[in-house]
This record gives sequence, C-alpha cells and structure tokens, in this order.
Amino acid sequence: MRFVLYNIRYGTGGGKIQFPLQGYLGRNGKTLEEISGFLHELNPDVAGLVEVDAGSYRTRKTNQAETLAKKLGHYHVYRSKYGKDSFSNRLPVLNQQGNAFIVRDSGHQEKFHYFDRGMKRLVIELEMDDVVFFLIHLPLGSRLRHRQLGDLYELIKEIDKPCVVAGDFNALWGEQEVRLFLAATQMKNAHAANSPTFPSWKPKRHLDFIFHSPGIEVERCWMPKVLYSDHLPIVCDFSIL
Repeated sequence: MRFVLYNIRYGTGGGKIQFPLQGYLGRNGKTLEEISGFLHELNPDVAGLVEVDAGSYRTRKTNQAETLAKKLGHYHVYRSKYGKDSFSNRLPVLNQQGNAFIVRDSGHQEKFHYFDRGMKRLVIELEMDDVVFFLIHLPLGSRLRHRQLGDLYELIKEIDKPCVVAGDFNALWGEQEVRLFLAATQMKNAHAANSPTFPSWKPKRHLDFIFHSPGIEVERCWMPKVLYSDHLPIVCDFSIL
C-alpha cells in the first residue's frame, strides 16, 4: 500500500520567493494542477492532505480535496479543522480551511474527532479493512501540542487494527518532542532518516511525520524534492504483517 502525507498549504505554492501571508491570501492558480499531476504520478492508495481549502476565494469556491480526488478517480473525506462552535468557523476564509483524505478504495469508514482544546482540533480517522489512518495538524503552542498528543493516545489505544498516524505535528524539536508519544503507543517513525520537511526549499525543521504500529512493515519511505508547498511531502510504501 502507498500512503502520501502532504501539507499542501491551500495550494498557494512554495519556493524561495515568498510574499507576506502568501499561504493565507494567495490564490492557488496553477499550483493545484501541479499537485494533482504530482499525486497522479505517485498513484497513492491513500493520501493525507493538510491545509486544504474547501471553497474560499483562493479556490474560486471549489473544494481542493474534491478536485484532486476527481482527477485521481478516488474518493475524498474532508472536514474543517476547527470545531463546530469555534469562532474560526464564522470567519471568511478560515471557515474553509481543513484537512482531508483521498482514498482509492470505496470500502472505508470515517470518523471525525475534535480535541478539547486548541484552535486546530480536528482528527480524521479513516478505517479500512486491515488498517486505520489518523490525520492531524497540531498547534504551534508546545503545551497544547503535548495535551493533544495525550488525547490522541487515548484514541489510538482503542484501535485493534494496524494503525498509521500522520500529519503536521509542528514539532519544533523534531522527533525528540514526540518520543514519549512513540513510547506510549509503541509506534515507529516510518522515515528512518528523520529528515526535515520545512521549508521545502531549504528544509531545517522536521514538522511532518508518519508513524506506524508494530503490525506494519515499511518497505520504502522518502521525501520527493518538490516545491508546490512550503512543506515537503512524505511517501510511504508499506505492507500489513
């Protein structure tokens, strides 16, 4: 099975030349087409996309997850990253920001969990026949990150299938910051080289991770050097033991 994790930055692009607030104010232009072509070449079974626009002015009112899924001939699962009662869901542009899965197989079920605290609270759970995926985007504040990781552990420990946890952890200290979470869940980092993912044009920080349970064997995991976002994607080929 092939899984791709990618923070696509709402399709507003990457590269060395950036203008202030480009990730929030820029339109996706041709970048989404480039991301679509990139994903089509990779041909993933499942893609976890962070920072997806569901229909603001940036995308001319179209859902990026739906657009990408259609071009791949896949299904999509999208939800706003903010809770239903969140003030952010009442603000233009912010109320169209979320995360998504793109899935080849129709035989899946999804659940949407929300952490008790933080601005970004969404956890998408995607259950397939023999594996469960969790997709997250943790906050910038270290205390909130640690609390949300504790809440995430409570979700994971109830799963009786092999499990993958992926997303933008915003872990400013890299894997060192999540070592207690890995120890508690007995998960491993799929990308053994533990390379940085941000910024894409000169990576210095390892913000994005794919973790897996002992019931999964990683065959290959790598980061294509593409500049369609300010994050690098992670591609993971694995099998279920």
